[in-house]
Amino acid sequence: MKELLLLYFLIINAAGFLLMLADKHKAKKNCWRIPESTLMLVAALGGSVGSLIGMYTVRHKTKHPKFTIGIPLILALQIVLAVWIVVFLR
Repeated sequence: MKELLLLYFLIINAAGFLLMLADKHKAKKNCWRIPESTLMLVAALGGSVGSLIGMYTVRHKTKHPKFTIGIPLILALQIVLAVWIVVFLR
């Protein structure tokens, strides 16, 4: 079970990182863009670390409060939830 959970988080964070990278590339080329709702959904589903790293690595969405506040807030809530689960659901 722990291995599956770890694999899930690795995949969802890789997806968050790659989506930020791909959307930045698409923005430079004036191509069809990845919807902001998709980027936020991936972060909310556990990919907040990858999304945050991708965001600052390629400097994408760093001027949008929805992302500069939203993704770190999602990460903070996920950390609180994880601690709560570890402490209270042991």
